[in-house]
Amino acid sequence: MDISGAGGSATSGASLELASLKLAKSQQKQEGQATLQLLESAADVPKSTSANPAVGANVNTYA
Repeated sequence: MDISGAGGSATSGASLELASLKLAKSQQKQEGQATLQLLESAADVPKSTSANPAVGANVNTYA
């Protein structure tokens, strides 16, 4: 027994699956580009420096 989707044939299901895969790939590309932009913008942020380099050098490990 064959079960078909709303299109009534197996080929419409395959084309729907293909369209879904293309959409997912496109979304992954966009997310990847957004991640790269975020990383690049974070790399441009200057690190804070203190006038006194000894500040913060000693960490009290006892509560």
